[in-house]
Amino acid sequence: MSIMPSWLDPETILRGLGPFLLPGLCLIIFAECGLLIGFFLPGDSLLFTAGMFAASGIIDADVWLVCVLLTVCAFIGNVCGYWIGLKAGPALFKKQNSKLFKQEYVDKTHEFFDKYGARAIILARFVPIVRTFITAIAGVGRMDPKKFFTYSAIGGVLWATGVTLLGAALGQIPFVHENIEAMLILIVLISIMPIVYEVIKARREKKKVAEAAIETAAETTTEITRF
Repeated sequence: MSIMPSWLDPETILRGLGPFLLPGLCLIIFAECGLLIGFFLPGDSLLFTAGMFAASGIIDADVWLVCVLLTVCAFIGNVCGYWIGLKAGPALFKKQNSKLFKQEYVDKTHEFFDKYGARAIILARFVPIVRTFITAIAGVGRMDPKKFFTYSAIGGVLWATGVTLLGAALGQIPFVHENIEAMLILIVLISIMPIVYEVIKARREKKKVAEAAIETAAETTTEITRF
């Protein structure tokens, strides 16, 4: 039994598109990767299912063509999301007294992308909701366009092409077909492990710096006391 409502079930969505299955799927992937209203769409499941459909002939197109179209749509979606953030950012953050949108958030976002930009953009592709908003946040944070577009392209290939090919290769196996959601949850968990590692690493480094500062202060106090 699916844990998702029927209107979010990937097979239901794709079959419901009828003769417009491939164009409709491309539009969905574009919306999820760039338009903020597309955050609720099940991109991973749709890609995996699309791979299954292409391999079984339900989609009347070669798997390689499906991969190319979906990858291009994912990239274009990111470009649109970036420019939405870039252009809407000044309007959102111009109010100094706003409780939700503050200039310091833009500054922190900029620092975040300076440090984790490449990895964040690529890994975010595999995390639902995050992949929708991170593009706009990159625009708001004024991430270098060339850097953003380069890693968006890499992430687009790994995500759109990778998950679709995975669906084409594994989707015909009965166990995999019957446990699609479990497979996709596993993919998400594996993909965010590097992010979790970076967070844990950063916290440990911050703790070490704090402990070193306390130790230094204690030594200084001891030296002053001696005099």
